Amino acid sequence: MLDGPTPTRRPAQARRMTSHARTAPNRDHFAAETEQFRRELLAHCYRLVGSAHDAEDLVQETYLRAWRFYGGFDGRASIRSWLYKIATNVCLTALQRQRIRVLPSGLSGPCDGPDRPPSSVAPDEVSWLEPLPDSWIAPADDDPAAVVVARESLRLALIASLQHLPARQRAILILREVLAFSAAETAEILDTTTAAVKSGLQRARARLNELEPEPEELLEPTDQRARALLDGYIAAFERSDANLLEQVLRTDATLEATPFREWQAGRAMCIQMLDAYVLGTPGDWRMIPTTANGQPAAVVYRRDGDGELRASGTVVLAPTAAGVSRVIAFEDPALVATFGFPDVLAD
Repeated sequence: MLDGPTPTRRPAQARRMTSHARTAPNRDHFAAETEQFRRELLAHCYRLVGSAHDAEDLVQETYLRAWRFYGGFDGRASIRSWLYKIATNVCLTALQRQRIRVLPSGLSGPCDGPDRPPSSVAPDEVSWLEPLPDSWIAPADDDPAAVVVARESLRLALIASLQHLPARQRAILILREVLAFSAAETAEILDTTTAAVKSGLQRARARLNELEPEPEELLEPTDQRARALLDGYIAAFERSDANLLEQVLRTDATLEATPFREWQAGRAMCIQMLDAYVLGTPGDWRMIPTTANGQPAAVVYRRDGDGELRASGTVVLAPTAAGVSRVIAFEDPALVATFGFPDVLAD
């Protein structure tokens, strides 16, 4: 389910700081002790809330609170677990005011047939899951084990399933199985008992198994086969060639796109819908490869009435040895800037 290499944990003595009772905190000292955890805290907040932009705001709030209380930090816990306690509770408070974030497949079953264009959902009806650029959370030291853990725990299918867990169960599962905190440490972070943590983890595991009983074996985005599938998908759109999609998509592939309610299951249905309403003519689309959620992805541009290639959104693929099993498109022009690309692309 969430198996993977356990992150390296420093000995308790090494994690504790020798002098934490401060009356006049020093900003340079604070930054030196806390900045190294910013990327992993961003990934943690994203797992909890399912939005890259919300996660960024919540990490900022975490650091503001940490600075406010830094002078009273006494070192009874590691600085890392102290920051996770603040971040987790900031997220849980935010989740009390928010609807869960979903994908179209979380709203209803697949569409019977593409007899009409997909219908968009009003912004006030649904909160959509967002992709997370890998560049935001890539481990600074490029530790291979940390990279694998980060990728596997940020797959879009897993993030989508996590959103359907009650918030505290979600936090327990992430703290225990992704971040490898002990039951006692998790209880301390959540201000609860070890027994409550164990019970919550058991319920969270059972629910997650219902939502995603057999997680797929996805190819790493660095795998040549994964890159070939992404290149083929991009070529199919840029050439408006539905036949190319047959070489890329698995027979049982699914296709969904926010903010649209309908989604397709099965390669034939996916291609039929894309060919009828999306592909257009050669030159309408331009895509630039990137990675998101530990998966191959692309930022997407579409030619407008003036002939300019304008930001359209992003697409994330789930590559397997037999082909792409799932395509999730996010039609939100603002996401292109999130991935570090311009709003208008030079032709």
